[in-house]
This record gives sequence, C-alpha cells and structure tokens, in this order.
Amino acid sequence: MSARSLHMGNTPHEPIRFADFELNPASFALLRAGRPVKLERIPLQLLFLLAEKRDRLVSREEILAAIWGKDVFVDADNSINTAVRKVRQALKDDPENPRYLRTIPGKGYRFTAAVNTDHIAVTVSPVPLAPITPAILDNARDSATPKNAWPALLAAVALIALVTTGFLVRSRFTSSPQALPKKSLLVVLPFLNLSGDSGEDYFADGMTEEMITQLGSLDPQHLGVIARTSSMQYRGTQKGAAQVARELGVDYLLEGSIRRAGPRVRVSAQLIQASDQTHLWAADFDRDLSDVLKLQRDLALAIAANISLNLPSSMRSRPRETSSLNASAYEAYLRGLHDWDLRTRPAVERALSEFQQAIDADPNYAPAYAALARAYSLASMVGAMIPVESMPKAREAAERAITLDPSLAAGHTVMGFVLAHYDFDWRGAEREYLRALDLNPNDSYAHLFYSNSYLSPRGLHADALREMQKAIAADPYSAPVQSFLGRTYIWARQYDQAIAQFRKCNELFPGFALSHERLAQLLAHLGKFDEAITEDTKARMLTGETENSARRKETALRNAWTAGGAPGYWKQLLDLMQLPGNPPEAYNSPFGIAILHSQLGERSKALDALEKAFDQRSLSMTELAVEPAFDSIRSEPRFQALLRRVGLEVTNEKH
Repeated sequence: MSARSLHMGNTPHEPIRFADFELNPASFALLRAGRPVKLERIPLQLLFLLAEKRDRLVSREEILAAIWGKDVFVDADNSINTAVRKVRQALKDDPENPRYLRTIPGKGYRFTAAVNTDHIAVTVSPVPLAPITPAILDNARDSATPKNAWPALLAAVALIALVTTGFLVRSRFTSSPQALPKKSLLVVLPFLNLSGDSGEDYFADGMTEEMITQLGSLDPQHLGVIARTSSMQYRGTQKGAAQVARELGVDYLLEGSIRRAGPRVRVSAQLIQASDQTHLWAADFDRDLSDVLKLQRDLALAIAANISLNLPSSMRSRPRETSSLNASAYEAYLRGLHDWDLRTRPAVERALSEFQQAIDADPNYAPAYAALARAYSLASMVGAMIPVESMPKAREAAERAITLDPSLAAGHTVMGFVLAHYDFDWRGAEREYLRALDLNPNDSYAHLFYSNSYLSPRGLHADALREMQKAIAADPYSAPVQSFLGRTYIWARQYDQAIAQFRKCNELFPGFALSHERLAQLLAHLGKFDEAITEDTKARMLTGETENSARRKETALRNAWTAGGAPGYWKQLLDLMQLPGNPPEAYNSPFGIAILHSQLGERSKALDALEKAFDQRSLSMTELAVEPAFDSIRSEPRFQALLRRVGLEVTNEKH
C-alpha cells in the first residue's frame, strides 16, 4: 500500500474491528470507541496492511515495497521501526507482551488481534486478472467516455470480474475520495561542511540550496519548503530543533552534513519531526561527484516517503533522466551561486564568469543557464552592466534553460522578468510567471517578481499584495522580500501600511540599507522631511559611507529644508545625486532624476529624464503607471505616450 496509492492498493473495503478499535477505510482512520485516534499516514498504512493480512506473517521486505515502493530509496530499518513504534503507541500495545502486533525477530510482523468478522465480506483468491491501476483509470478518464457513464462502467467491470472468477472479489477502491491532508512545511537547515576547509563552504551551501529546490518541486500542493535566505539564518546556530520549528512554523526539519574527499562526496542527513523532535529517518550517501544529481534526488524521494507525499510517477522517474553530471561544471555552478548571493558588483561579475564556466564544461546543464540568466537580468542593480547590454544575454540564457528543461521553474521566472522589463510584453510575462509558479509554488522570488514585475505595474494591487504575502510565507527572514512588501504598499497608495512594513523590516534587519533608503523616500514624499533625512543618513552609513561624509550631507539637507522648505530639500537632493557613493536605489538613475524633477514641478526635465530611462531600458520603467511622484505629470501628452510605449496605458485592471 504505497504512499502514492493510499486509497487504491490494499486497503479493505469494509471496516476491520478488533477489541474496541475500528479501522475504517472510508475515512482512512483508526477509531477507538467511535472516536478518532491520532496516527500519522505511514503508521496507519502499516496498520491497515497488517490487519488485512492478519492470517500470515508480513515480511519487512513486503512492508517496504507496499508502503514506500520498490523504486524509492529509504533507510528501511529505521523507517519501518518508527512506523511500528507509532502503531503500538496508538494501540497502547506493550511490545514485551503484545495483544495486537507481534514481532517475529529477523522476519517481520503479524497482526494477532481477534477480529470481529460480522461485517467483513468473505474473500477467496480469484483467478488472476490484470489489475485496474491508477494509470488505466487516468487514461480512461481522458477518453471520450462521458463523466456520467463512470458508475455504470465501473459496475460493468465488477460484474465481468465476478462472472469470470465465480467468486466475490473485494473492491480495490474506497467508496469516496479522501480529504487531502493540510500542507506541511519543511526547512532545510544549512548543511555542515565537514571537509576541514572553510574554502569548501560554498559546496555545503550549494547542496543546501539544491535540496531546497529539489524538495520544493516534489509535491508543492502538500509540502512547502522555507527558502534559502531564511534557512541560512540558522547557520552555526545553537538553537534546538524545537525553537527553530517554532520560529519558522515548520512541521519538519532536515539536517545534513557534507564531506568531500577528491571526487567522492559523503552526505549524511536526518529528518526530524518538529512536534516531538522524533528522528523519522536518517541515512548516509557516498557517491562520486558526477552522481550528485542522483544523490540529491534519492534524498528528496526518501524524505517524501517519510512524510507521506503523494508523488506522480513522472516525479519518481525523473532521476533517471539525468543520472550523471560533469563534476567541474557542478563545482563552477556552486561557486557562482555563492558569489551571486553576495550581491556586490565584484561578486556578481565573478558569478557571471563562473556560471559561464559551468556551461562551457557541460553545455546541456540547464540550471547553470537559468542561474546565468538571473545574474544577467539583475546585473544592472549592482552596476555590473546596463540593461540594454545585459537583458538580451539574460533572454538567450533563459531560452536555453527552458529548451533543455521545460520543467525548470527558474528559467521561466527569468524569462518573465525579461519579457516584462525589457520587452514590455505583459501577456508573455504573465504566462511565464504563472508557469514558474505552477512548477514551483514554493519559490519566494517567483512570487515576488510576479508581484512587482507584473501585478503592481498593471494596477492589480490586491493580487500583488497577496503574492508578496506568499513570498514572505516561503521566506520569512529575507530582508529583500520583507522590504519589497513596503514598496508594494506604496504602489497601492497604502502609505501607513508601507511605513509600518519598512519599520518592521528595519527592526528585523537593522543593517539592511535598502529598507532605510526606501523609507526615507516615502517619508519625503509625504512631507516628513525630518524623519526622511534621518533614514537617509542611516542608509548612507550602512552602505559604507564614512560617518563624517554622511553627516555633512545630512546637515546640507537639513539646512536646505529649513531655508527653502520642500523645494529646498528636493533641490539639495538633486545636487547630491551628482556625487558618487549614494545608497542603493537612490535617485541617481535617469528614472530617479525624473522623480526629483517632478517633485520640483519641472515637468519638461522630468519627461526628458523618463525618455532617457526608456532608451536605456531602465528596470524601473515598469513602475511608470504606479509611481506616486508622477501624479503631477501624468496627464502630460509625452507621459501618456511613454505609457503606451511600455504597454501600461490601461491600469487598475480587474481579474
């Protein structure tokens, strides 16, 4: 009775009653005196299996094949022992003097309870027939058979079976579909580097990120996986599993370590259930580096089996599609991920080179193309390239990633970003973002980019805010995600909520300069210049500007505001933007300069700057229709022409 055929395999049709217990297949539940007994799915599957086969010994090999499947890698001894222990706890069965479940040492288990057979149909082994499998049913449902013909069709199948065998054959299906369990949440804690060389940290970090991606795509309807940024907050932590689980609200934790010795990789992993810190499963993997993809997939499938995920057959077969990997390509890819996460210009430039090295070593490695595409698409944010140079390269790499692996969500996310920010192809961007989210709903950045690169620009603010909440749920300790929710509130003109969100982000991540800068810009827009100047100074110092320099600029802004009011402030800020060393997202881009001229009432200069931003394909052009600073020039013919050029002349759409 495998996890993937929970209600189709060996589950009996009639209830099985013993002592004051009842195994009820219709509700897939264990009852005691008519009241449900709490028991997880795998132990409950085991109990159904043993009770149905109560007339004989059930071997450990049979249990493993029936519940987990022959093609799933698990730590058999630990997994079965854990399930048996939980069954005994639920039945309050003493293993030293068992009433219901007896262990046959070295062989297996036997269900020994006296069963009330008053309501159980007699079954006799029939002449073998080809089984009615889920795949057959799926194919049949896809045929031209009308939906209302199904009851008659199934009845006919049952009748034919009865006539052919001359015996009463028990139905292999329950009478009604079962309610799906609630969505569980898992965190992959940072893998420990046991190689004795801190220079190998990138490899452990890369394994962590790859496992997050693997698990996030297994069964996203039933399993959510905390994103890398939040997971990495627990690197080197002394916090126990219970505290981490409380802070993240997760049901399961995956801990792991990795050791490299030449071409060999040894990974140890254990899965912990948060509710009682039970170690559900543990295993060691010892492979060649070229087999690391298969290693990751085996690990992911073992975890899926131990938390009862219902995986489609395509997911189980996919490891065979890419059984090996060029080792040098994988190492270059992991180094690129490490540098990309630093988000500085030199690090991003290194990442671009490393992803290209991975592709040169293995031209068919789709994740390297997707990572290269992402790095190119955002390179302008750190000043590594300008969009007119980087975005065509991002498109080329994303297209290649999708061609090589259409199921790779990251490729579709980057393609959506390129279509929105470079081509202003809104239909295409929506299609790609929705495809990415369909493939991996656990990807926090897919939710973020769908929100800020499609929904907000189109004026779909309620949907944009919902997507941001999904991004935060997947990555609660990500400073960029938490801060971007503040910007989403600004575009929705919910200024009080935006201020509160920025302040919350600044409390959670006091060293995140970008959030201070965004708050400064909002406060200034609302005329709260005193507070705005304070936040701007914090942003400057957090980005490495010396305190003396930051304080001089703070004084200049305060003096200009005191002497000239709002125009004095905006004029002084315009002067500061001509100097080097401003904080991230300061007004020193053509789009930002347009905002300053608009605040000063200099319409013609603002429009000149916006046209320059369009020519450069500034990523901010997608904000044209929702940026509050442009309200004063929104009716200008040149502004309306720009809106049409970026395809945003119609806003505030409704779904």
